[in-house]
Amino acid sequence: MSNRTTVMVSIVLAMLVASMDTTIANTTMPIIVKEIGGNDLYAWAFTSYMVLSTVLAPLAGRLSDLFGRKRIYAAGILLFLGGSILCGLSQSMLQLIIFRAVQGIGAGVMMPFPSIIAGDIYPVEQRGKVQAFFTAMWGLSAVLAPLLGTFFVTYLSWRWIFFVNIPICIVSLIALQPYKEVYQPKKSVVDYGGAILFAGGISLLLLTTTVDRYNALFGIVGALLIIAFIFYEKRHSAPIVPLNIMRNRPVAIMIAGSFISCAALFGTSSFLPLFLQNQGHSLFISGIALLGTSIGWMVVAVPSGKWVLRYGYKPLLIAGNLLLVVTAVMLFFLRESTSFWYSFGALTLLGLAFGLIFTVSTIGAQQLVEANQKGISTSLQLFARNIGTAVSVTIMGAILTKSSAFYTGFHGMFVFGLIVSVLSLAIPFAIRSTSKQTA
Repeated sequence: MSNRTTVMVSIVLAMLVASMDTTIANTTMPIIVKEIGGNDLYAWAFTSYMVLSTVLAPLAGRLSDLFGRKRIYAAGILLFLGGSILCGLSQSMLQLIIFRAVQGIGAGVMMPFPSIIAGDIYPVEQRGKVQAFFTAMWGLSAVLAPLLGTFFVTYLSWRWIFFVNIPICIVSLIALQPYKEVYQPKKSVVDYGGAILFAGGISLLLLTTTVDRYNALFGIVGALLIIAFIFYEKRHSAPIVPLNIMRNRPVAIMIAGSFISCAALFGTSSFLPLFLQNQGHSLFISGIALLGTSIGWMVVAVPSGKWVLRYGYKPLLIAGNLLLVVTAVMLFFLRESTSFWYSFGALTLLGLAFGLIFTVSTIGAQQLVEANQKGISTSLQLFARNIGTAVSVTIMGAILTKSSAFYTGFHGMFVFGLIVSVLSLAIPFAIRSTSKQTA
């Protein structure tokens, strides 16, 4: 078995287990609370995982630039494995929250590596196919997670939603061992101060989207820490997040575009199943609708690598954002009488849009920087998407819950989505070069 094949097995399994974890926990958490108590801490079981997995992604990417991909990626798998074991052994909600945080650290370290390693070992024209395969794992997890959660709760125990990660993580680690790393790390001093300021600031800012009290305090302290982080990084000889990467105009524009496009409509996947269930569709059918996003994503991701070489980044990003605007228009016209297939079609179009935007942006993040910045550049793209998604879910959720009627709230959500998606369409026009050679 070749090095390329073994590393693909490793990263696909790690992606599958990390992507399933959030969904399977969502479906079984009410049952967990009944057994171990702690209903007042319910939300923190999700918050601890989400915040740390989001914050750790860019830091892990930078550490991989300094110390190599294999070592940092393996550390992430081990952390996720350890966190899973501890979660399964939890005897109280407080324990579960702490151990979910450990899991979140492991997931945050793992998640950038499929794209980073694929960028190291595959040529540009093949990366679209690889990204499509990764997307298939997310689609598979969306179907498997609720089924496995139901099976474990019915026939075994909720603890198996965490214990099932053990064999998968072990196989992932074994498959990683023969991999001979092609990237030669550029070792440097680790910027611990910058890492602490960044992690603290972003964590507090993310908490403003998930907690009910002290939002203003968290926001102010988080903003101050980020300001301190920026000044600190400017003076550091080897910053954990090199700010000069933002001087790379196309890369900076792609990062901003990823954030705004996700802020516009990525939250749709969290709320459209609720819309379908409100129409009377089953939990399973509403979940099947999400496959439309995965299908659309894969359709455009496969040829995207070749399209980048042929057309360049700018026209493809414009096309992707144009599809996003069309999707927003379709969602704007959702009504109580809307058919399942209309919703499925809107989600498929959403998948086409994000498949094009994300695949092209990922390739650009890797091709338009030096080799020793590829890890941080790629993980910053993922970070921007995660933050944009958090913003989207928070704002859409607030619009929905504060509306006087369910369908009025949905209409308001997609008014917001349409406005922001139009804004996202303007961003790729700022990329100066459309040269095919930039790929």
